[in-house]
Amino acid sequence: MPQFESQTSIEDVPQGVRILVVDDDASIRRLVSLALSRAGYVVDTASNGEEAIAKSNAEAYNMALIDIRLPDIQGTKLLPLLREATTPRMIKIILTGYPVLENAMEAISHGVDAYLTKPVSAETLVSKVRELFQKQLKETEFSEERLRAYLSTRFKEAKTNRRTIGEPADEISRS
Repeated sequence: MPQFESQTSIEDVPQGVRILVVDDDASIRRLVSLALSRAGYVVDTASNGEEAIAKSNAEAYNMALIDIRLPDIQGTKLLPLLREATTPRMIKIILTGYPVLENAMEAISHGVDAYLTKPVSAETLVSKVRELFQKQLKETEFSEERLRAYLSTRFKEAKTNRRTIGEPADEISRS
């Protein structure tokens, strides 16, 4: 029986974070949804690839947890078909009851952020979701910090160049 207690408090979850859970097994969808909802995430579910694509076209999701074997499409084939309408990009996790090397390699080649095997405890799942969101936040902060530093440098260079270019013109105009 999965435990639904976790180290994540609702206060740790960014406002409005939406997760799409895609699994053809209703009990898995329900358990994963319950674990993530109790951890403070907004969760939506889909039972197959077609439904997942429709939902991703209608809503923006920050993360998708996808079963590798769905009735209408392989989970790894679904990855690039989900609309990514969030910045930063959607985090993608493959859930599988079939942990074979080929599946893992294919998932990685399609850019998954994590590969979890079923059964997965609620605590492990919530911990991995939290870890991936924290990693993404740090990467975003690092990117923003690098952008600020770059713009600051470019601004200083432009200011220096303007003075350098402007100085001879001032001297010529005084003559």
